[in-house]
Amino acid sequence: MTEPTAIDAVAARLWEDLLALQPTVATMYGDHRFDDRLEDPSEAGRAAVRSRLDRAVAEARAVPDATLGTEDRITRDMLVIAADLAAREEELGIHELRAVNHMDGPQQLLPQVVGWQPAETPEGLETLLARLRAYPAYLDAVGETAREGVGSGLTVSRIVAARTIDQMRGMLAVPLEEAVVVGAARVADGAARERVAETVRDVVRPAEQRYLDMLETVYLPATRDDDRPGLCHVPAGGSLYRYFVRSWTTLDMEAAEIHRVGLEEYAAIDAERLALARAEGFDSVEAYRAAVVADPANRAASREELVARATEDIGRAMAAAPAVFGRLPVSGCVVKPVEEYREKDMAFAFYYPPAADGTRPGTYYVNTYDLPSRNYHKLASTTYHEAVPGHHCQISLEMEHPSLNAFRRLGSRIVGGAFVEGWGLYAERLADELGLYRNAAERLGMLDAQAWRASRLIVDSGIHGLGWTRQQGIDQLLRTGLSQTDAVIETDRYISWPGQALCYMLGMREIRRLRRELEARDGDRFDLRAFHDQVIGHGSLPLATLAAALPDWVRPGVG
Repeated sequence: MTEPTAIDAVAARLWEDLLALQPTVATMYGDHRFDDRLEDPSEAGRAAVRSRLDRAVAEARAVPDATLGTEDRITRDMLVIAADLAAREEELGIHELRAVNHMDGPQQLLPQVVGWQPAETPEGLETLLARLRAYPAYLDAVGETAREGVGSGLTVSRIVAARTIDQMRGMLAVPLEEAVVVGAARVADGAARERVAETVRDVVRPAEQRYLDMLETVYLPATRDDDRPGLCHVPAGGSLYRYFVRSWTTLDMEAAEIHRVGLEEYAAIDAERLALARAEGFDSVEAYRAAVVADPANRAASREELVARATEDIGRAMAAAPAVFGRLPVSGCVVKPVEEYREKDMAFAFYYPPAADGTRPGTYYVNTYDLPSRNYHKLASTTYHEAVPGHHCQISLEMEHPSLNAFRRLGSRIVGGAFVEGWGLYAERLADELGLYRNAAERLGMLDAQAWRASRLIVDSGIHGLGWTRQQGIDQLLRTGLSQTDAVIETDRYISWPGQALCYMLGMREIRRLRRELEARDGDRFDLRAFHDQVIGHGSLPLATLAAALPDWVRPGVG
């Protein structure tokens, strides 16, 4: 462990304060000092976060430039970006748009956090119950923010509100003893679980019912229909979309430019798919895909079989990874099915990082909803993206880094996701280089997935910047090769999370561009293992920082 610098000290103080202000984030990372509380989503709570970011930037700028090393400059840049984004978020009223969300809205907070929070001891149980009792104030504050959005015109689209309402209705309809929060609580015995159930019945559910009533009677009537789901249909929609693009990617791009890039990438990938289909004896991609989908061997017979296949693919990828990496994570990666209460609203698969203290491995969730549509040929590239050599490798190595400060190891996603998601998409292609795809069908799945990410640029910019309808988004994704189920879920995800879908292709394009430049520069001396170790060896980075610094980090024989 290297000696902390002045910038490290600034970042460390900031991270400590942010954990106190965002206690469920602390719990997710295995820090249980604040397990008795929840975030303050009110104006005062948001102001506290902004104030702390501003103070950190001022402290970092006071450190003389001449004393800053490479990592210090990266850290300072990230602090500045985070503070700028927080200030702009408040100016634009982004919090009003975030008050209702079927992907990661307030109704999902407790079901997630109770699974991370130890409550086996008497003290732990009381801490959990205190957090549950804090939920009404939290949810009432979120509800008030949603009401403000109705007044200002900053509401989510109708489909997002409707999915949120349906999700909450389902949660409240479940018998108390089967409630996710009750069942997931990590308590010692039946008596402790009964106390959790009583608190859910008397405290949590009444708050959820109030929030649901507000959504149904006040919020839903104020939302936009399927013909106008995008941000371009709300006040200052252009500025809002530019903010979301920058917050997710750290790039300043207009909707029209993003749309053009998406169309170009899609055309190139489509040509690859057609060449593969013809090599397999088919005249079209559609005919080949239909044959692949119809193959009974391409489907899991049960949830357990789908989970087992993903687990096997992760093992094969870990065995092959030393050929292209000098460093691999210590943390393991387990596979779990998406819980039934939220599976119909969630993507095919996603990843949660391990606990910082090593007490919980990384978790790769696979969605078994509509099992006949979850084909193996789609699963492979998704696994390599989300787990190994994708997110699990990059995020776990970041968290295990011996010299990065805690803000860089754990809080870097505060400045966007294009690096992380770009690496995940790059990993799908890297898996092909490693020979991990079992057959041409899985390679088709990879190319379909790449085309899907290109379509994300097209659909996201189309909906939020160019005025596309929801159905136009679904139709584009169906052309990509997604099933009807996934095309609908994904379109609604892009409507719900403006800009997030851009991270994948824009991030991968930058990594691949840098690799091509360095391969051309170094020729036969280019070291792929060193390249990968350096790309993910400094934690998550703004794309501009990666582009500027990587050529100096990757030198022949240096890694």
